[in-house]
Amino acid sequence: MEESLLYQSQTQQLFLKGVLSRHLKVNIDERGSLTELLRKDWKDIVKEPIRQIIVSKSKPGVVRAWHRHTRGQVDYMVVVKGTVDIWLKKGSQTYKIRVWGKHPKLVRIPGKYWHGYQNVGDEECIVLYFINKLYDYENPDEERMPYKEEM
Repeated sequence: MEESLLYQSQTQQLFLKGVLSRHLKVNIDERGSLTELLRKDWKDIVKEPIRQIIVSKSKPGVVRAWHRHTRGQVDYMVVVKGTVDIWLKKGSQTYKIRVWGKHPKLVRIPGKYWHGYQNVGDEECIVLYFINKLYDYENPDEERMPYKEEM
């Protein structure tokens, strides 16, 4: 099968409009592994140009929620180490995606949805964010809301 068709067939729409995920192929050999995390020709999931990349590390049990972006920011997340529950809210509905570093996925989250994540593993997690807008230190596109322990 042609490589581009393989990748297109792996993207799936999740519970909310614009929330997409794609399994990432881990290429393993005697030296270790190599995984493509994001490609601009993955037009079925990558809808915006990427302007910034952020790495977030969290200890076991840590919750990083809730926030949203009201001026068009889109977050693309990849868990590269650990186990994470990514949470999304729309109105009173809450949705969860469990993502493992051992079986990586690229998850696209339109910023209009409240979102965050929790490290549910027993080791530090590492999450990469690919973002379509530069973070504006003077006027950030970010609203925050407290989370409840049970998410």
